[in-house]
Amino acid sequence: MFSFFRKRAAAKIPITTKAPPVAKAEEAASEAPAFEIRIAYKTDVGCVRELNEDSVYVLRPDSTEKLAQKGVLVVVCDGMGGHAGGEVASQLAVQTIAERYMNSHQSVTAALRASLLAANHAIFDKAKRNSALHGMGTTGTALVLRGSHAHYAHVGDSRLYLVRGEGIYLMSEEHSAVMEMVRRGLIAPAEARGHPQKNVILRAIGTQPQVEVAVWDEPFPLRSGDKWLLCSDGLSDLVEDDELLVAVNLHGLEAAGDSLVALARQRGGHDNISVIIVEVLPLETSQTKTEGKETTTDTENIKAGVPVETREVKIQ
Repeated sequence: MFSFFRKRAAAKIPITTKAPPVAKAEEAASEAPAFEIRIAYKTDVGCVRELNEDSVYVLRPDSTEKLAQKGVLVVVCDGMGGHAGGEVASQLAVQTIAERYMNSHQSVTAALRASLLAANHAIFDKAKRNSALHGMGTTGTALVLRGSHAHYAHVGDSRLYLVRGEGIYLMSEEHSAVMEMVRRGLIAPAEARGHPQKNVILRAIGTQPQVEVAVWDEPFPLRSGDKWLLCSDGLSDLVEDDELLVAVNLHGLEAAGDSLVALARQRGGHDNISVIIVEVLPLETSQTKTEGKETTTDTENIKAGVPVETREVKIQ
């Protein structure tokens, strides 16, 4: 279980040699909120591209009962395909993932996997019916926080990190040609960033009739103080993991998102840049950490092609 954990941190950052300890957990039909969840997100067109082909999505059920059943869903998708195909693919993906997941009666993990498979079918079918969109696809990284556990599903090279204390953990398996070379020992990890095939991905949503979706076999236990970061490769290609760690631990969520996107832009911003940061806090802090925070979870303006200002969402 969790054989794909990889610890990535600079030598100056105190680290441990093992991934966070994981206790075996059975998935319940529902879990009452055990933590306060705060979320900030930002997507930016970058400095080179004309269109923003990234899409981010944040969704909290309105009812307490639904929240206990489905938890809070956050998604990052990085589209590809040219001629607006990537924009169409990523937006269709986040919409399909959210709709399919929220309406599913399966377990959280099964529902997440099914939602990414549904997005794959929707995108592939749309491209088949419109030759201008042929070959479009997207990455997809989805995280659900429900009760005291996290669940995830993933395709492509967008990333999911966990910041726990002074350590940063890459929790997603990158489906790229370069990382496959690293896993096979053909190149060293240090060679991956500048490798000529670093942008070649081995799995994408919508480019083929079928796709293999990576999920965790069991729910991952949350701890108070955990921070989760989802991002497109427009951020991770230009910002080192230790820099992600410092920004998330040094700043509030909104400021961290702003600073990371600004840093990627300063370094060229050659791709669209998207980041979602999720913080897990004790429920009792909800009375003391609400100043100046926007609480809406309306998702209509979170779409590809329209860079949105950073917003912070408090969920309890």
